[in-house]
Amino acid sequence: MTRLQADADAARWVAVTGSLGLRGRRHRKAAIRAVLQSGGAGAGRGTGAMAWALSQATPFLMRRAGGRLLVWVWKDEPELVVVTAQLQDMTPQLRASRAMMPMEYDDTEDFRSPHLGVGEKLVLDDPSDASRPPTAMYTWDTGAHLVSVTAVGIDPLRLRTLIGPIEDLARTVRIVDDLRVAEASGVLRLDPA
Repeated sequence: MTRLQADADAARWVAVTGSLGLRGRRHRKAAIRAVLQSGGAGAGRGTGAMAWALSQATPFLMRRAGGRLLVWVWKDEPELVVVTAQLQDMTPQLRASRAMMPMEYDDTEDFRSPHLGVGEKLVLDDPSDASRPPTAMYTWDTGAHLVSVTAVGIDPLRLRTLIGPIEDLARTVRIVDDLRVAEASGVLRLDPA
């Protein structure tokens, strides 16, 4: 089964993926609240209740994703930034939707990862546009899959100060796959290529 794996710095990031029950509840709620507010759903008074309800269901939904979705929040201030890493199968529909993205998504820079090669980096943090939360996106097209790492913040200036740690985290994301090997005597050798 193809999935994502990353080595987040535990001194800076708290993994929301895999946290269950009371462990990680505060960080799950903060991540969900930040995502709801960035999507415009947090304007009402029910955001706290909605975040609590989603925080209870989220671990089970992420478990169903089977490692194709990973989520972290900033350890010292969970509401400050939420980082998600997602693995999607590269279908013709996904290619078409990427080709039809607005023009501002064309302003990408090259971003190198030791595991995924050269990808694209795009930072959207216009302080004059209050309708859009500051976002940093990193994407890699591997041919069979699209790997995307997206950081959503609450403040454009503060997101810029976290770009270094976000990029450090993005560089650790990699695709792993389980291979079934029939029982055999001898040594299994994998070609370095």
